[in-house]
Amino acid sequence: QVQLVESGGGLVQAGGSLRLACVASGRTISGYAMGWFRQAPGKEREFVATISWSGGSTYYADSVKGRFTISRDNAKNTVYLQMNSLKPEDTAVYYCAAGEGLSGSYDWEYDSWGQGTQVTVSS
Repeated sequence: QVQLVESGGGLVQAGGSLRLACVASGRTISGYAMGWFRQAPGKEREFVATISWSGGSTYYADSVKGRFTISRDNAKNTVYLQMNSLKPEDTAVYYCAAGEGLSGSYDWEYDSWGQGTQVTVSS
């Protein structure tokens, strides 16, 4: 399994931006699809974005499409989530995940998970 550590979360005003990073160790992520999920207080964990192992294919939840961008740097074993035009409803703990199969939007498709990083958007 690959170990994942997220960073970059914090408190930001609505309309602001944050860039999350997920650094992997233990194995190279070059063969993994990578995803971001989030969980708000009292809610189920939900899909945010995913990127294929090559970076050539991405897919987003409708709620973040056009505002968030997922990218990866396999040489640095790192995946990023650029979040722009943040809204209070984006407040959640954001999790990075790695999966050996095709990139998808279901959490059961991913084998390894990070501990999460808190993102809080104030109105």
